[in-house]
Amino acid sequence: MRGVKPLLLALAAVCATAGAATCDKPVYLTFDTGHMGIAPLVADVLRREQVHVTFFGANEPTKEGDGSLGDYWAPWWKARAAEGHEFASHTYDHAYWRGDVKGSRPVKFRLRPSAGPQSGKESVVDAAAYCAEIQRAEDRMQAMTGRKPLPLFRAPGGKTSPALLAAARQCGYAHVGWAPAGFLGDELPSETFSNKALLDKALRDIRPGDVLLAHLGIWSRKDPWAPANLEPLIQGLKQRGFCFATLREHPDYRAWIAQHP
Repeated sequence: MRGVKPLLLALAAVCATAGAATCDKPVYLTFDTGHMGIAPLVADVLRREQVHVTFFGANEPTKEGDGSLGDYWAPWWKARAAEGHEFASHTYDHAYWRGDVKGSRPVKFRLRPSAGPQSGKESVVDAAAYCAEIQRAEDRMQAMTGRKPLPLFRAPGGKTSPALLAAARQCGYAHVGWAPAGFLGDELPSETFSNKALLDKALRDIRPGDVLLAHLGIWSRKDPWAPANLEPLIQGLKQRGFCFATLREHPDYRAWIAQHP
């Protein structure tokens, strides 16, 4: 009996992949970490709608617990792995790229993390240190979920440079951002971007193949996006003939990982 559950999970993953392969209008919903206040709701909606997504994890400050990759949230992440979701790095300390250091050989970068002990402080790091920042989040997610994350990462804010992307490729990571229409707007001020306006725009503009971006909680938005918009967005896209898949199922996935040395 001990082998039944892993077998069922494997079969579910195969079925999900097969479903994405037969759908001619896939979209790829992704979530970056955040304050995690809406994480239980997000999990409920995804389970109810039978949608698999890709989570990009960083250890950000949370409303409850010791950070989004801390021990408090570890059971939540493990449960998402059991449901068949995929995971990738968002850099451990949510480290924003602020610029390349001009003339540095080897190349160096200016980073400013928004989490961790150096939050808000700018520092200069080399390529190896940046790769370690990516891998630290990957290692933590694997430890919590028991599932090997994808060899992908998303830089906070999507801010990169050609040199930064080349450094990440050298240590085995491809960067995945999002489509212009896939920016779901949960970071925008609700005073000027209402949930209804964001939902209407997404349902109007999203196209097959788009990578969509949302977060597991944004501190600055007064009228949270997910409770109002997540399930209507999923249902609305399904009604238009879209299906949902993870980035492992993206047609460019093999090309992304083939770039690695």
